[in-house]
Amino acid sequence: MSSDVKFTDFKSDKQPTWCPGCGDFGTMNGMMKALANTGNDPDNTFVVAGIGCSGKIGTYMHSYALHGVHGRALPVGTGVKFANPDLEVMVAGGDGDGYSIGAGHFVHAVRRNPDITYVVMDNRIYGLTKGQASPTSRQDFETSTTPEGPKQPPVNPLALALASGATFIAQSFSSDALRHAEIIEQAIEHDGFGFVNVFSPCVTFNDVDTYDYFRDSLVDLQEEDHDPTDYQSAKEKILEGDKEYMGVIWQDEESVPYHETHGVTENMADIPDGAADGTMDLVREFY
Repeated sequence: MSSDVKFTDFKSDKQPTWCPGCGDFGTMNGMMKALANTGNDPDNTFVVAGIGCSGKIGTYMHSYALHGVHGRALPVGTGVKFANPDLEVMVAGGDGDGYSIGAGHFVHAVRRNPDITYVVMDNRIYGLTKGQASPTSRQDFETSTTPEGPKQPPVNPLALALASGATFIAQSFSSDALRHAEIIEQAIEHDGFGFVNVFSPCVTFNDVDTYDYFRDSLVDLQEEDHDPTDYQSAKEKILEGDKEYMGVIWQDEESVPYHETHGVTENMADIPDGAADGTMDLVREFY
């Protein structure tokens, strides 16, 4: 790790193809700033992404990276951390990738508590496939495939994480650059699964959950005197239906990450022949 790294060192030479004004630009910038501010550098960082508008974020960042398949980024990120616990592993995805086809992997990654950071760009729409309702879309959100709305309540990803035993739950807004980077930093520094749901507006297909909407509606927990180590308070805020919060909502300060509780502490590339049997037994059990 280096204290001389700037966030621009995490920028690749590939130009993003996101729509102008897409919230993913701000989400990615905050991820890069947080990585630099926590003393990481491209040589010790691995970014895993799935499918969707967020899927190519590893291409746009200068680090080790893997562009995986739809909904499967978390198993890959967990495997990377097992193979080399010294790496800073960051998994990125969207609300469709994470809370629909990847929902099962999300639940089990949360309960295993690997020491990785999971950043979800939640724009409440399927943007890459041109504007269908996503798992987090409002019940009355009209699209070309749901002209009268999905007619089912949206997934509450924070509640899903809490029910699965999460040790760190936070929410951010891609347009609030300073707070967004701070929240990602806290997720990186957490010992365990750092989950951050980021409101990242889609300016092309979602004219409801806009930048103005989130600026007007989000309540910053930093200004609410909220104690993120108070489980009951966190649960009440997560289950409230009339407010949307930004900040760290819940953090278990006694969290011990999965690879430590199972003794996976060495880089498998450096383990002598025959000494990795226990680690491989763990990997076989995991899959």
